[in-house]
Amino acid sequence: TPSAVQKIKELLKDKPEHVGVKVGVRTRGCNGLSYTLEYTKSKGDSDEEVVQDGVRVFIEKKAQLTLLGTEMDYVEDKLSSEFVFNNPNIKGTCGCGESFNI
Repeated sequence: TPSAVQKIKELLKDKPEHVGVKVGVRTRGCNGLSYTLEYTKSKGDSDEEVVQDGVRVFIEKKAQLTLLGTEMDYVEDKLSSEFVFNNPNIKGTCGCGESFNI
């Protein structure tokens, strides 16, 4: 979303050695999987690259099918600010929202 693009631009502004962010999934939590998001200095050989408004997001190979069709957003309210993944592939989530299953 435009909000996520703007936030990533802000985060990368002071990190010239990083070319974008990498999204993946890890086995974790009470429901099986959780998202990972980290800075990256280069595109991995098997990463899928998505470029939007000059922002580069890389998707790890093992996460590509899990994240197919997913929208990444950045949401701020009075109590928190976070990246949110709107994933149409999810079959269930845990009560705290930290993990999901496909």
